[in-house]
Amino acid sequence: MTKKRDMRFLCYPYMREEGSVVDFEIRTDSLAVRIGQAAGLVDSYPREKALLLQLTEYAYHLNGSVRGEQAIGQEALQWLSDVYDQYEVEVREDIQQFLLPQGSHAASALHIARSEAKKSVRALHFVRLERDVPKILMDYIHLLANVLFLLAVYINKQEGVNEIPFKSQSYPKKRGRKE
Repeated sequence: MTKKRDMRFLCYPYMREEGSVVDFEIRTDSLAVRIGQAAGLVDSYPREKALLLQLTEYAYHLNGSVRGEQAIGQEALQWLSDVYDQYEVEVREDIQQFLLPQGSHAASALHIARSEAKKSVRALHFVRLERDVPKILMDYIHLLANVLFLLAVYINKQEGVNEIPFKSQSYPKKRGRKE
């Protein structure tokens, strides 16, 4: 008779795998946690709270879409694209330049979630070097990072927090380009 493993001593069953899928799954778990954290900071914005809770679920669907069945399809991508369009209109004037990631607690949490989404993009890139990954997953996670940015700017706007433009000294203005 085999002895059953005590699950108290196992936080994640694939931790010892060598492939990049594990790193992707850990990154997207962190992404879901950060989106959920942001959702907890927008109680006075019920529409955004519901949206962020939905995005938290989608982050977990994305998490399992490489190892398990693909749970992110065209419908989810279109829904997220529509969300992007909705918030881009709201903050269009504010995002014409690079902005410092700052602001209210909720906006700052959204900036952290955006950064986690970018790390998840990078982790998924490494998975793609090892196996086929549907393009729609890459499109979705890139779009998710951009939606989280728009939401951060939107929440700052609602809170009356001014965005702070960032002017890079590393990338000088190109000739013929308007600022």
